[in-house]
Amino acid sequence: MHQYFLPAAATVVCCSTSVVAQTTTGYSLGPTAYKVPAGFPTSVFSSYYIPPAPTQQPQPALYDPVLNITYPLNLTNPDTIPTDDNDPVFYPQPTINVTNETATALVQSAIANISAIIDADDGTSNCTKCQSALAIAKHVAQVTPTSVPGMLVTLCDKYQFQSNASCQQGFGASTYGSYWTQILAFADSGGLDGQYICNSLSDDFCSQPVVSPLETTNLFPKPKPENATAPPPSGVRVKVLHLSDFHIDPRYVVGAEANCTGGLCCRPGVHANGLSLPHIELPAPLYGAYLCDTPYYLGLAALQSIGPLTGTSAADPLAFAIYTGDLVSHDGPYQLSRAYTEYAEDSVYSMFKQYITGPVYAVLGNHDSNPQDTDAPHSEPDGLGQQLSWNYNHVAGLWQQNDWLNSAAADDARLNYGAYSAKTGLGLRIITLNTDFWYKSNRLNYYNMTNPDVSGMQAFLVQELQAAEDAGERVWILGHVPSGFDGVNTLPNPSNLFYQIVDRYSPHVIANVFFGHTHRDEFMIYYANNASSQTAVDALTTGWIGPSITPLTSLNSGFRMYEIDTATFDVYEAYTWYANVSAFSSIDPSVSGPTYEFEYSSRDTYNVFGWPSDAPLNATFWHLVTDAMEQNGTLVERFSALEPKLSGEGAACTSATCQRAKICYLRSGSAALGNSCPKD
Repeated sequence: MHQYFLPAAATVVCCSTSVVAQTTTGYSLGPTAYKVPAGFPTSVFSSYYIPPAPTQQPQPALYDPVLNITYPLNLTNPDTIPTDDNDPVFYPQPTINVTNETATALVQSAIANISAIIDADDGTSNCTKCQSALAIAKHVAQVTPTSVPGMLVTLCDKYQFQSNASCQQGFGASTYGSYWTQILAFADSGGLDGQYICNSLSDDFCSQPVVSPLETTNLFPKPKPENATAPPPSGVRVKVLHLSDFHIDPRYVVGAEANCTGGLCCRPGVHANGLSLPHIELPAPLYGAYLCDTPYYLGLAALQSIGPLTGTSAADPLAFAIYTGDLVSHDGPYQLSRAYTEYAEDSVYSMFKQYITGPVYAVLGNHDSNPQDTDAPHSEPDGLGQQLSWNYNHVAGLWQQNDWLNSAAADDARLNYGAYSAKTGLGLRIITLNTDFWYKSNRLNYYNMTNPDVSGMQAFLVQELQAAEDAGERVWILGHVPSGFDGVNTLPNPSNLFYQIVDRYSPHVIANVFFGHTHRDEFMIYYANNASSQTAVDALTTGWIGPSITPLTSLNSGFRMYEIDTATFDVYEAYTWYANVSAFSSIDPSVSGPTYEFEYSSRDTYNVFGWPSDAPLNATFWHLVTDAMEQNGTLVERFSALEPKLSGEGAACTSATCQRAKICYLRSGSAALGNSCPKD
């Protein structure tokens, strides 16, 4: 295995790839900053209900080629935001038929019995109480499932687990109530399922269960090859764009309150703390604000900036682009719908098609469904495993329509929850995942928790990785919710399974892993042997977490481009650009749009230890960065400043406790590892 000898005191084996060093000159970039021209690029949409203007966002008359419809104006008009979601709701089949009178009596009895459990002062732990209450609710869900949402709202209101409005949003029939009903009907309320459900409701009920032992004997079709190494580099580099978390907001209102007290700002009817309408503290600028999602003007400004800044064009295109999820705005559940989700998918992908040179490999984010954070495993009983198939069919059709996927990969996506395996023109295999199946907020994960792969998503991943290994292919894995970092978002058992899969197929098959979701600029390192030893020698693979286009919450807007080798598909350079959202209020839209500017080079910023110029930015590199952070806290501070894309969001990470936690997160590719870190 080739060694790079560093000028520092230690010699470190470059172990995440086995490379034959070649001096390679990267591609040139464009200017360090690009000021977007004034006006709106009206040709991006064929027609408009309401045209763009310096004082208002446009309302395009958006045609969907998959559904063969033009979306109506009232779907996105900020003056007609709905107050109820009228999409179909799905319940499990009742186990017996009962009369309405019997159902009512059963619900009243359940509320009384659950109340008695909650009110009892007998020394019983909160966790035991919660699981006992779940057992009662389970019976109601099995006998009269349509009664459960009302029962849950009543109990939530009675004990003020949340505000009355939040109780209705969290448990009402037209939001999440039917999904809670499904989980209550199918979960083992007295076992591990019940512990996870109670923990998801409140840490005061049950603590989060620790990661369960994983049986790996029959997990992989073949053992890992001896001395598995990556191929040597070609010395030829190409450019790859990484976008994430667009969160288009077609209901954005210029001049509305941009500093509101709750929910999504820059919308009608919201107000600042201490003020009532019509008084506005911070009028929403044309191009966006820190507490708002992406208006059309900002989204298109970002897309217009990509070519000039990256030095790409139709004549000199990107090799391809990756998009790590979340298209839909952060509306409340009553304001969302299937149609609104489909609109966002169609809108953003059509803009990508016009501005991004080369194919786009996209994944679904947790907001890219309705209700948000919801995906059902195909194995769910009573035929409920198909309740989100409308969405997989839609995005697969759009990806195929845009010539990003062939018919076989699109069929994969229809079958595998929007996930697919596709081979790029360069020979790199891209495998995508629907990470809602390890996301804590997906309520439909909370049954059969002893199985870390109820959906079969990771079995699909293993199947594709094994085929890639057999064929000598290199792979990038794309997802949305990171598998680890601080452990806040991810369920322990599925993320632990993913970690073992990455270990098995790295470094010879998996070149890199990519995520989004946090809206921040971050990374993670995966190590051999479940990270039992975290050294440069053990570092296997990097998880790149891409910055968001949306400024929400209190972040600047940004995107990244990688220079990659065409044989190893390792990253040799990572460049990030951003727009300073705090300057948007001072823009005169008759003169220009916002400016996107160069933020930093990963190599130049973090290479403080003499990493060779011909070596990739692989897991070994990033581990050495964390080693340098341990010796020099200013490097942690620099990372923490770049996380929000220089917006200044969050406290500076200057304390020893914060810096230890941050370094630990960077070395944590699973929830279990992240949860074991000291908290900052």
